[in-house]
Amino acid sequence: MNESNISKVGEEKPNHIQKITPFLWFDNQAEQAANFYVTVFKNSKVGQVTRYGKEGYEIHGMEEGTVMTVDFEIENLKYVALNGGPVFKFNEAISFQVLCDTQEELDYYWEKLSEDGDKNAQQCGWLKDKYGVSWQIVPTILLKMIQDKDQIKSQRVMKAMLQMQKLDIQTLVQAYERP
Repeated sequence: MNESNISKVGEEKPNHIQKITPFLWFDNQAEQAANFYVTVFKNSKVGQVTRYGKEGYEIHGMEEGTVMTVDFEIENLKYVALNGGPVFKFNEAISFQVLCDTQEELDYYWEKLSEDGDKNAQQCGWLKDKYGVSWQIVPTILLKMIQDKDQIKSQRVMKAMLQMQKLDIQTLVQAYERP
C-alpha cells in the first residue's frame, strides 16, 4: 500500500486524531463496561463496536461474532475496550483521576463508580469499580492545598486525606485552615 492509498482506507479524515488512547483489556465485559462508563459521565458516548471473525480463533479463542473492541469517549477523551480473555487483570498501577469541584460532584462519581466494586480497594480517594478499573475521585482544591508552599498546612491536609476512603472536602479544608 502506498501513501496515496493510505488516506483512502478510512475515507473520512478526522479533524483531530488523539495521539494516545487508553486501551483497556477486559476478560469479556468490554461492551458492558463501555456502556456503564458512558452512563456515569455526562459528556460521553459509545462509538464503533468490532467483532471477532473466524480468523485467528486458534490464537484468541473467541467465538465468531463476539465483541472484540468497543470505542467510547468520556469528556472528549477516546478509549478502546477489548475483550481479550482472562490473561491480564487491572491493578492499581494505572488509574483514572476524576477532578471534582464540589462535594456533590465527588459524591456522585464515588457512588456511581464504586457501586459493586471492591470495597477493600477504597483508600485516600481511590476506588476500584466493578470491572476492576481503579479511579481517583479527587477534589480540585486538594491539589492546591497539598502543593501549598506552607509545608505545615500541606502536611496536615495529607494526614487528613490518609485517614479517609472517600474524600471529604470540608474536612480537608478544616485541616488546611487549622491554626
